[in-house]
Amino acid sequence: MLRHQNGKWYAILLQVGKTKLGLEGKGIVDIINVKCEPNMIGLLTQTYGFLPGYHMNKQYWITILLDGTVSEAKILDFLDLSYDLIDGKG
Repeated sequence: MLRHQNGKWYAILLQVGKTKLGLEGKGIVDIINVKCEPNMIGLLTQTYGFLPGYHMNKQYWITILLDGTVSEAKILDFLDLSYDLIDGKG
């Protein structure tokens, strides 16, 4: 998990079974949960690679698959956004 200097989480890296995420197939997938603007979540979760926040408040968190479908640059953008939201700047 990644913590802001204020002690709050802004990202969590996990390995989760595909079936727990509602994905087809067996096995485990790497994911990252990040905080997100609530008005962005509905649109993002319609895009492959983005899911409602696994084990988090689905109104404020998204899960991003770390299987190569989402670019590294986009993941880094969401990490920055999450950090700023936890900081209160967002």
